[in-house]
Amino acid sequence: MSSNFPIDPNNNKENNPQPFNGFMRLVNQFFQEKPVKNFLQQMDEFFQNPFPNTGFPVTVNETGDFTIIKAELAGVNKEQIQLDVYDHYLTISVNYQEVMTEEDTNTNTFHTSKTFRKNARSISLSHRIDEKSIKASYQNGLLTIIIPREKGKKIIIED
Repeated sequence: MSSNFPIDPNNNKENNPQPFNGFMRLVNQFFQEKPVKNFLQQMDEFFQNPFPNTGFPVTVNETGDFTIIKAELAGVNKEQIQLDVYDHYLTISVNYQEVMTEEDTNTNTFHTSKTFRKNARSISLSHRIDEKSIKASYQNGLLTIIIPREKGKKIIIED
């Protein structure tokens, strides 16, 4: 790359101050220090995974007589799953509980921490749900819910 200006090998930025060097140094320090640095890291993590606890994948297929809902819940026990029905909404909830216990034999101390978390997905259907007719099964991490579609009444239009 050629330049029309002579290059001075002894020219460095400390000896030749630029008008915005001090300002840029302050801006860089501002973004590198806490709490701004932590905030920016959290923003980066958010945009890498914007919905970290959105839950689990759910598919809804409607056939002529049934609505079939499948939820992938790998690593979840059946006891952690809760299904709730209200009008034409079905909510699938998964409750997570993690208990960690640490023991230090040198100081004879114990530390126990518990973490509770709940993920839920609500599915809105185009028809009312009869909770008595729902069938649900859970095998190999796949929850399958079969909901019969209620038959509507045909109304004959008079002349």
